[in-house]
Amino acid sequence: MNPSTLTADTMRELALSQPNDWTTRIISITVCLALLGTVLWLVHRGRLREEYSPIWILVSTGMLVVTASLDILRQLTEAIGAWTPSSTLFFFGLLFLLILSLNYAVRLSGMSLQLKLLAQEVALLRQKTSAGNPEEAARD
Repeated sequence: MNPSTLTADTMRELALSQPNDWTTRIISITVCLALLGTVLWLVHRGRLREEYSPIWILVSTGMLVVTASLDILRQLTEAIGAWTPSSTLFFFGLLFLLILSLNYAVRLSGMSLQLKLLAQEVALLRQKTSAGNPEEAARD
Protein backbone atom coordinates (compact mmCIF):
# COMPACT_ATOMS: atom_id res chain seq x y z
CA MET A 1 0.00 0.00 0.00
CA ASN A 2 1.37 3.37 -0.99
CA PRO A 3 1.74 5.70 2.04
CA SER A 4 0.43 8.62 0.03
CA THR A 5 -2.90 6.84 -0.49
CA LEU A 6 -3.54 6.35 3.23
CA THR A 7 -6.56 8.40 4.09
CA ALA A 8 -8.44 8.71 7.35
CA ASP A 9 -11.11 6.33 6.09
CA THR A 10 -8.51 3.76 5.02
CA MET A 11 -6.83 3.92 8.42
CA ARG A 12 -10.19 3.53 10.16
CA GLU A 13 -11.03 0.47 8.07
CA LEU A 14 -7.64 -1.03 8.90
CA ALA A 15 -8.24 -0.50 12.62
CA LEU A 16 -11.69 -2.08 12.44
CA SER A 17 -10.57 -5.07 10.39
CA GLN A 18 -7.75 -6.22 12.67
CA PRO A 19 -7.84 -9.93 13.54
CA ASN A 20 -8.99 -11.12 16.94
CA ASP A 21 -6.27 -11.61 19.51
CA TRP A 22 -7.24 -14.67 21.54
CA THR A 23 -4.83 -13.90 24.39
CA THR A 24 -6.44 -10.52 24.95
CA ARG A 25 -9.90 -12.02 24.67
CA ILE A 26 -9.15 -14.75 27.24
CA ILE A 27 -7.72 -12.19 29.68
CA SER A 28 -10.74 -9.95 29.15
CA ILE A 29 -13.20 -12.79 29.71
CA THR A 30 -11.32 -13.78 32.87
CA VAL A 31 -11.46 -10.21 34.18
CA CYS A 32 -15.20 -9.96 33.42
CA LEU A 33 -15.93 -13.24 35.18
CA ALA A 34 -13.79 -12.16 38.13
CA LEU A 35 -15.73 -8.88 38.34
CA LEU A 36 -19.05 -10.74 38.22
CA GLY A 37 -17.86 -13.19 40.89
CA THR A 38 -16.59 -10.36 43.08
CA VAL A 39 -19.91 -8.51 42.86
CA LEU A 40 -21.85 -11.65 43.82
CA TRP A 41 -19.42 -12.40 46.66
CA LEU A 42 -19.67 -8.83 48.00
CA VAL A 43 -23.48 -8.99 47.94
CA HIS A 44 -23.40 -12.38 49.67
CA ARG A 45 -21.09 -11.04 52.41
CA GLY A 46 -23.23 -7.93 52.86
CA ARG A 47 -20.45 -5.56 51.78
CA LEU A 48 -22.37 -4.38 48.70
CA ARG A 49 -25.99 -3.41 49.07
CA GLU A 50 -28.52 -5.19 46.90
CA GLU A 51 -29.67 -1.94 45.31
CA TYR A 52 -26.26 -1.50 43.65
CA SER A 53 -25.80 -5.10 42.55
CA PRO A 54 -27.99 -4.95 39.41
CA ILE A 55 -25.88 -2.08 38.07
CA TRP A 56 -22.61 -3.96 38.57
CA ILE A 57 -24.02 -7.26 37.34
CA LEU A 58 -25.31 -5.53 34.21
CA VAL A 59 -21.91 -3.86 33.63
CA SER A 60 -19.96 -7.09 34.09
CA THR A 61 -22.29 -9.15 31.87
CA GLY A 62 -22.29 -6.38 29.26
CA MET A 63 -18.50 -6.41 29.26
CA LEU A 64 -18.56 -10.20 29.02
CA VAL A 65 -20.90 -10.14 25.99
CA VAL A 66 -18.82 -7.50 24.21
CA THR A 67 -15.60 -9.36 25.01
CA ALA A 68 -16.96 -12.72 23.88
CA SER A 69 -18.25 -11.32 20.58
CA LEU A 70 -16.01 -8.63 19.19
CA ASP A 71 -18.32 -8.30 16.19
CA ILE A 72 -20.83 -6.54 18.45
CA LEU A 73 -18.11 -4.13 19.54
CA ARG A 74 -17.08 -3.47 15.94
CA GLN A 75 -20.69 -2.82 14.91
CA LEU A 76 -21.14 -0.50 17.87
CA THR A 77 -17.91 1.29 16.93
CA GLU A 78 -19.14 1.83 13.39
CA ALA A 79 -22.59 2.91 14.62
CA ILE A 80 -21.22 5.67 16.85
CA GLY A 81 -18.56 6.66 14.33
CA ALA A 82 -15.54 5.90 16.49
CA TRP A 83 -12.20 4.97 14.97
CA THR A 84 -11.24 1.93 16.97
CA PRO A 85 -13.05 -0.53 19.22
CA SER A 86 -10.84 0.49 22.12
CA SER A 87 -11.99 4.10 21.81
CA THR A 88 -15.59 2.86 21.96
CA LEU A 89 -14.82 0.98 25.16
CA PHE A 90 -13.14 4.04 26.67
CA PHE A 91 -16.08 6.23 25.64
CA PHE A 92 -18.66 3.98 27.28
CA GLY A 93 -16.43 3.48 30.32
CA LEU A 94 -16.10 7.23 30.73
CA LEU A 95 -19.84 7.66 30.27
CA PHE A 96 -20.50 5.02 32.93
CA LEU A 97 -18.10 6.69 35.37
CA LEU A 98 -19.69 10.07 34.71
CA ILE A 99 -23.17 8.71 35.48
CA LEU A 100 -21.85 6.93 38.56
CA SER A 101 -20.17 10.11 39.81
CA LEU A 102 -23.34 12.11 39.28
CA ASN A 103 -25.33 9.47 41.17
CA TYR A 104 -22.93 9.61 44.13
CA ALA A 105 -22.91 13.43 44.09
CA VAL A 106 -26.71 13.47 44.33
CA ARG A 107 -26.68 10.93 47.17
CA LEU A 108 -23.92 12.85 48.99
CA SER A 109 -25.85 16.10 48.68
CA GLY A 110 -28.95 14.47 50.14
CA MET A 111 -26.99 12.95 53.01
CA SER A 112 -25.28 16.26 53.73
CA LEU A 113 -28.66 17.95 54.09
CA GLN A 114 -29.89 15.08 56.26
CA LEU A 115 -26.81 15.37 58.49
CA LYS A 116 -27.33 19.12 58.90
CA LEU A 117 -30.98 18.61 59.91
CA LEU A 118 -30.04 15.85 62.36
CA ALA A 119 -27.35 18.02 63.95
CA GLN A 120 -29.86 20.83 64.39
CA GLU A 121 -32.37 18.43 65.97
CA VAL A 122 -29.74 17.10 68.38
CA ALA A 123 -28.79 20.66 69.35
CA LEU A 124 -32.43 21.52 70.01
CA LEU A 125 -32.94 18.35 72.08
CA ARG A 126 -29.80 19.06 74.13
CA GLN A 127 -31.01 22.58 74.72
CA LYS A 128 -34.42 21.31 75.90
CA THR A 129 -32.95 18.69 78.23
CA SER A 130 -30.31 21.02 79.67
CA ALA A 131 -32.88 23.79 80.30
CA GLY A 132 -34.79 21.41 82.57
CA ASN A 133 -31.64 20.22 84.39
CA PRO A 134 -29.31 22.99 85.67
CA GLU A 135 -26.51 20.52 86.54
CA GLU A 136 -26.20 19.42 82.88
CA ALA A 137 -26.25 23.04 81.72
CA ALA A 138 -23.27 23.74 83.98
CA ARG A 139 -21.34 20.76 82.57
CA ASP A 140 -21.84 21.83 78.96
